[in-house]
Parts: sequence; structure tokens; C-alpha cells
Amino acid sequence: MDQIQAMRIFTRIVELQSFSRAAEDQNLPRATVSTTLKRLELRLGVRLLVRTTRRLHITDEGELYYHRCLQLLDALAETDALFAHQRHQPQGNVRVDMPHSLAREIVIPALPDFTARYPQIAVMLSANDSAIDLLHHGVDCVLRAWPSADEQLVTHARAALPQVTCASPGYLARYGEPRSPQALGGHQMVGYVFRHGQQAEALEFQQQGETVALQLPYTLSVSGADAYIAAGRSGFGLIQAARHALQRELAAGELVEVMADCPPPPMPVWLMHPPGRFIAPRVRVMLAWLTGLLQQMEAG
Repeated sequence: MDQIQAMRIFTRIVELQSFSRAAEDQNLPRATVSTTLKRLELRLGVRLLVRTTRRLHITDEGELYYHRCLQLLDALAETDALFAHQRHQPQGNVRVDMPHSLAREIVIPALPDFTARYPQIAVMLSANDSAIDLLHHGVDCVLRAWPSADEQLVTHARAALPQVTCASPGYLARYGEPRSPQALGGHQMVGYVFRHGQQAEALEFQQQGETVALQLPYTLSVSGADAYIAAGRSGFGLIQAARHALQRELAAGELVEVMADCPPPPMPVWLMHPPGRFIAPRVRVMLAWLTGLLQQMEAG
């Protein structure tokens, strides 16, 4: 049995969590599926799956191999159809990763436009506020509010989104409403950290053409955007975030913008994807659509 077929069998075992169901899905004897996996593990020199009486457990090496198989099988299917209708109607899965606020407030509400244009593409969107390894997780492209440390990633587009400083009405009633960065003595912020153990990010303000960074005291630090906003709503201190991420809280009066004359610098957003000469049509149209969406966001 060739390697491509073995990869197909392995991915179906993982997805169906059963040798028998994978055999039925591929119209093969169960013994063939079992033998294929053993030969695959022997050739690779690693254990891909651990079998118990109740279920299958995928190993770390199996997880990595599974995601690479998905990428290769998707690319193979698209290459086979590259000169047919695939050019005009891309199909397959597109895996995208982005921060929670962008997914919730911007991308998902606009996504019906994309799915209407490309009904044969299934979007697999993961939302998180931490950096991930695109190749390890099988992700085709990411939106990020910070530049990647991976110099191999290709930056496809960039936008700068307006940010605001705000706090809850209860916090402002207790500490007073600051009018400028110089009036922040006695105030506190919600600490935002990207990784455990790091110092919280300083608040930043644009004043007279310069950026002023202030590290205020805090009693609570968080590492996710949703928790950060919730902490601001609960009165733990000043927060700064993109205006689109706070629009519901600002409209409901749960948060109040302060120091509008000294706003934070705009938040940059990068659209990135792994390197490679061949970009699958399904990924190419997603990159183009997200680029247009970023341009709309920046224009306001």
C-alpha cells in the first residue's frame, strides 16, 4: 500500500477513533488498516497511537504527523484539480487562527460573505490570544496583534486599529476620571501579560506627538482578552484595547472611555502564513478576503 493511502487511513483512524470505522470508511478489511498503521509506525520509527481496550490515544508525534498529513492530503487534492474547476471554485478546509476579539467582533460576523462566495470551502477557525506554531497545529494563516518571532512566516497584510483607554463607572466613581497621563497618580490598571511570569504590559498614551508609557500598579493580571475586558468591567482598573473589541461594553455603559485626547497608539494587526511557493487556492482566497476585511477595519 502506498504512503498516501497510509496517510489517509491514519487520519481517518484519528478522526473516527476506531480501526473498524476507519476500515469501513475506506472500504478496506480491518486487518489491512491495522497492518498499515503498524508499517507506518515502523517506517517512521515512532509510536503514533496508543491503543487500550476502551479508546485510542494519539501521541505527541502522532498529533504532529496527523496535522502534517492533513496539509499534504489537502494540497494533493487541490493539485489534482488545479487545472479544472478548482481554479474557479476552490474547495477544502481552511484553518485560521486569530485573537478572540477579532473573531467575535469582526471576522465571524463578516464570514457569511466569504462562505457565500466560496460554498465549497469549510472554515476551521480557532480563537486564542497566544502565539502558536502554525505547522505543528496545521494552521494555514493567522491574524495577530503582534509581529511573529518566526522570521519564516510571510506577512501578507497589515492594518492599524484605533484603541481606547477605559474603565468601569464604579472604578471612576472611586478613583476619579483622569484627564491626562500626568493625572494617573493613585490610579491602577488591569495587568495584561502574554505569557506566565512576564511583567504586565505598560499603558501607552499619545501626547503631543510622542508616546508616553506608564506602568501603573495592579491587583489583578490576566493573559486573555476576554478576561482583560471582564476585569475592566469589574472595576479592577484602567484597560486599553482596540475600540472594536469594546464597542458592546462602551455602548452599554459598562465601560467609559477616558483621556480621549491622549489615546493609545493604534493596534497593529498582521496577517501571516507559512512560507512556500505554492499557496493552495482555498488559502489564497481566504488571504485575499481577510486582507480586504483588514482594510475595511482600518478605514473605520
